[in-house]
Amino acid sequence: MRILRAADYRAMPWKNGGGTTTEITVSPDGAGLDDFDWRISMARVETSGPFSSFAGIDRTLSVLEGEGIVLDVAGRPPVRLTTASAPLAFPGDIPTGAALIGGPITDLNVMTRRGRMAHEVERRSFSVEIRIAPRADTTLVLAVGAGATLFTDDAPSLGPLDTLILDRDSPELRLQPTGQGLLFVVGLHRLPANH
Repeated sequence: MRILRAADYRAMPWKNGGGTTTEITVSPDGAGLDDFDWRISMARVETSGPFSSFAGIDRTLSVLEGEGIVLDVAGRPPVRLTTASAPLAFPGDIPTGAALIGGPITDLNVMTRRGRMAHEVERRSFSVEIRIAPRADTTLVLAVGAGATLFTDDAPSLGPLDTLILDRDSPELRLQPTGQGLLFVVGLHRLPANH
């Protein structure tokens, strides 16, 4: 189990130069935008416009702050995403545009390399104790809007926007919220190599 603190995340420009993103974590360590297996980040979206294209990448988007966006993925009906919406999965290499509903937003991006990794993102309301049993190769838990206390031997705490990383062998975890918030639980699965 590891805890990544929000203060230590790395800020960097978008691939298309249209804004900034805050990289929470990436695998392998130090990977760039063209050679990661998986990447978790938050982006501040201040204007409507096109998304960066990521060849061979599957991505899931969730709105963390702001009034939301309307996402227009080529070949699909437009989807309205707000802080109350379920995470939206779509291919990262299909033309995609976003229209802000009412001012800037912050979103959560989960990206995995197609054929090598797969992922799922679960959004959970967080006002009472939650138990998380890791079933993926890597599980990440992001606290939004409130922190959490972990019921473990050393009882560390998560602050807002801190991330907990668990591997498949981690025991079931109990988290007690320090306020009203959300948890985003990300499961990352390594796919068997094709022979």
